[in-house]
Amino acid sequence: MEEVKFTLGRLPLTVFSQGAIATLPEHIKKYGTRILLVVGKSSLQESGALERIELLLNQNGIIYNIVNSAGEPTVERIDSIVESINHKVDVVVSIGGGSVIDTGKAISAMIPVKKSVADYLEVVGTKQHSGEKIPFIALPTTAGTGSEATKNAVISKPGKNGFKRSIRHNNFVPDVAIIDPQLQTGTPLSVTAASGLDALTQLIESYVSTNSNPFTDALALSGIEKFAISFNALCIEKQDTVFHRANMAYAAYISGITLAHAGLGVVHGLASPLGAFFGMPHGIACGTILAAATKATIQKLQNMGDSYYIKKYAAVAKALTSCTDMSHSHCCNALISTLEKWIEMLKIPRLSEYGVTQEDFPAIIRDAGNKNNPVSLDEQEVLQVLEERL
Repeated sequence: MEEVKFTLGRLPLTVFSQGAIATLPEHIKKYGTRILLVVGKSSLQESGALERIELLLNQNGIIYNIVNSAGEPTVERIDSIVESINHKVDVVVSIGGGSVIDTGKAISAMIPVKKSVADYLEVVGTKQHSGEKIPFIALPTTAGTGSEATKNAVISKPGKNGFKRSIRHNNFVPDVAIIDPQLQTGTPLSVTAASGLDALTQLIESYVSTNSNPFTDALALSGIEKFAISFNALCIEKQDTVFHRANMAYAAYISGITLAHAGLGVVHGLASPLGAFFGMPHGIACGTILAAATKATIQKLQNMGDSYYIKKYAAVAKALTSCTDMSHSHCCNALISTLEKWIEMLKIPRLSEYGVTQEDFPAIIRDAGNKNNPVSLDEQEVLQVLEERL
């Protein structure tokens, strides 16, 4: 009988409800009244949400400077923002998607340091961060990365010799996560689909991770169940309601907790070089690879005669699909078919649409990894996954 054991890391103070944005001033005032407000390029402005947020801040005597964050954070962008700050900042507040939250998270970590964030990135950097930071509040406007619950920020250096690496410390978990599903209504279908598939990938990969445990398993399955209720409704039936946005926001938040405690698998191993080398948005990279990588993993487990992880994939299928068959093999097939159907129906871009060619495969494979995949895929098996999605 397997022993129950796990280590539970830090979680943010979390406020999850429709209208939760109204609590932002009270959480800011725990730390001060001067904030750096990090927002995306245009979506908050176009929806009118930014105007309402500014009114809320002004009514509560909050002094704010706005920084716009376009695309995934880069070393140059983080360094430039931090160098430009010449005023006191009590709190960094990010309102946006995963990239905006990662940008704010990195800024809050680097303001006290005043050095290049590149020096503190895993693998490519040489320095260890002390963990000292400016208090940080995260408000996600998409349901994808779960960055509002994690201790790392992913920083990119785009290009053929680029990278995507994390700055990471237990103290970098947001001090407060305010999750208001109403902020997520109106998100474009393409963003909802790609973000949602990223969250689903994180839930599945952490559930079948070699480092999973009963705590993460229970959370991951609950996230998958909420995802199953609302992904189709939002992305295919176009029922853009607060109810469905709340389910997706829950799935994304939980995926952040489970990935932080159980780790991820080969999909994220491949998503990193795809994003770094070709500028492929993270959600699209995960979404386009998910079905093929899941199929390759399940097939290898079946060929090995594995039962433990096949049962777990079958449990995912039962939570995610209409599969009620007692046959684990049938449920695994249903899972693969469902993922393939979504990717096709939602027209998730293929690798070639971002300039990937077969000549690029060796470099992608060289920079990828299996992470905590339930079985290691060899180079030939990973090659087949890439070829399937080219």
